[in-house]
Amino acid sequence: MKEIYVDHNATTCVKKEVLEEMLPYFNEKYGNASSSYKIGRESRKAMDIARTQIAKVIGANEDEIYFTASGSEANNLIIKGILNSNKQKGNHIITSKIEHPSVLNTCKALENEGYKVTYLPVNEKGIINVDELNRAIKRNTVLVSIMYANNEIGVVQNIKEISKVTKFKNVIFHTDAVQAVGSEKIDVRTQGIDALSMSAHKFYGPKGIGVAYIKRGIKFSPIITGGHQEKSKRAGTENVPEIVGMGKAIELAYSNLEESNNKLLKLRNYTIDRILTEIPHTQLNGDRENRLPGNLNISIKGVEGEALLLMLDMKSIYASSGSACTSGSLDPSHVLLAIGLKHEVAHGSLRISYGTENTMEDAEYIVENLKNIVERLREISPLDPERI
Repeated sequence: MKEIYVDHNATTCVKKEVLEEMLPYFNEKYGNASSSYKIGRESRKAMDIARTQIAKVIGANEDEIYFTASGSEANNLIIKGILNSNKQKGNHIITSKIEHPSVLNTCKALENEGYKVTYLPVNEKGIINVDELNRAIKRNTVLVSIMYANNEIGVVQNIKEISKVTKFKNVIFHTDAVQAVGSEKIDVRTQGIDALSMSAHKFYGPKGIGVAYIKRGIKFSPIITGGHQEKSKRAGTENVPEIVGMGKAIELAYSNLEESNNKLLKLRNYTIDRILTEIPHTQLNGDRENRLPGNLNISIKGVEGEALLLMLDMKSIYASSGSACTSGSLDPSHVLLAIGLKHEVAHGSLRISYGTENTMEDAEYIVENLKNIVERLREISPLDPERI
């Protein structure tokens, strides 16, 4: 039976070209990039190339790119690092209710340290109200952190409008772009982004390597202390193979971005249309247009999400009910609750996120099997989809 992987918002495979680029730095060019001899200089040069590749894609300068071990670490470095270095300005942070746990839980931890956090609501489509953001900014607001694209419902925020508000109010603007990089065209200068997080494994690079972009001139302190790596902002021996892989992966992602996105859009829209038309009591979560090209999140009433995933797994279809970072929780998705879904509806959500290797045949196979699975689950469910 063919295996169909449609959970690319959780992670992606490492592309062959990326792996080939990485391999020499494991056992041939294995020098420590902080060393001054030849094989160390080779590693340093490879890092410099990757830094340039990443900076070029997002319109940044090379010295504004800091390598981390993940997108979560990048979020922590930016949020904690900026707040720690700007205490004289204030102690207020603004974020949204649908952020990734690495932002929400960081903000909650900071509240225990005396920081004040405003969690902006979103509308039923998952979009924040920019006027509400404007009203929420105070004299003591240091940082606004709003994600670029949501990892569960795929909704893309109006980054340029958000940055206009933060610039006018002289507040630093950070965006968690982990889900957006590799899918969205990003220019930190024209979009007014002061700080940005990304992670290689979301765009066919290796796991365990991320980047924090922090605009030149913004003060921030390290959260990991030790050696002088990354201009003394992130201690630890550099992970050269993965840094090289990240540079190659982002270069590949943006070499044919439009063609790739068009393919994903066709798969996404075909699947949405068929599910909503052919399976009763279903609804699309999040804005249909302002979303990542390969993402769809559907609530299926009268069906329990975990049972749905288990039966899809038996058909070798690998999808999810939300974020991989919250899959161990029995609580419904905080994102789906934030857009106004009832608990029993949120529990029946299905996230499908297509990737470049998926085909229209995959989409057809998914829909046909999903129809049969939903029918079977509803037959044994105590919930009446018409009353939910």
